[in-house]
Amino acid sequence: MDFLAKIIAHKIKESQELSGSGKLEAFQKAIAQRPRPLSLKTALDLAPGRAIIAEIKRASPSKGELAMNLDPVDLARIYENNGAAAISVITERAFFQGSLESLQEIKMEASVPVLRKDFILEPVQVYESAALGADALLVLASILDLAQLQALMLLSRSLGMETLVEVHTRKEMETALAAGGDLIGINHRDLHTFRMDMNRALDLAPLAPVGVTLVAASGLKTSADLA
Repeated sequence: MDFLAKIIAHKIKESQELSGSGKLEAFQKAIAQRPRPLSLKTALDLAPGRAIIAEIKRASPSKGELAMNLDPVDLARIYENNGAAAISVITERAFFQGSLESLQEIKMEASVPVLRKDFILEPVQVYESAALGADALLVLASILDLAQLQALMLLSRSLGMETLVEVHTRKEMETALAAGGDLIGINHRDLHTFRMDMNRALDLAPLAPVGVTLVAASGLKTSADLA
């Protein structure tokens, strides 16, 4: 079963509904009033030792329910107090039980960059991310062609946000670099099958030129995994 295809089929419908909702003007007004976003890339580059992006996740298709009753603001505070360089907030509702409200609440309290993690397909989702207070957003090279990726990255940058481009294959890495990505996450998990390859980051990292900040994602459970 192609898990990613199932998720994207749902997200296409959801993003199209958002595009037709008439909320864009409200998003733009909120963006005009927000503080200057923080730089995720700078936070990672300047962190002492290994920089950690700590995640707020209630559930996932691969693991089921994880922490349905967590208090996202309290957990984000714990992460930050223990040295997290940034906070990642999953906002996808149907498959991950995420929450847009959690992102907004965390951003009001956090002093480190906040990353929106979702399946971004349409420009209106970028405006929504900025209106909610995200400092950066995740975009997946596996679900976007080069032109789409470049357009979303350019729009994000124009709104003051950065994009973390997620890749899993050599082709996706090449696409991310061709799009001008300077903040790239290498996912150990194949989102089509959910299979893990813990060597994936090590295999793809040499493709990135100097100046590109790399993030290893998925399957990292202990301090030994970060060594």
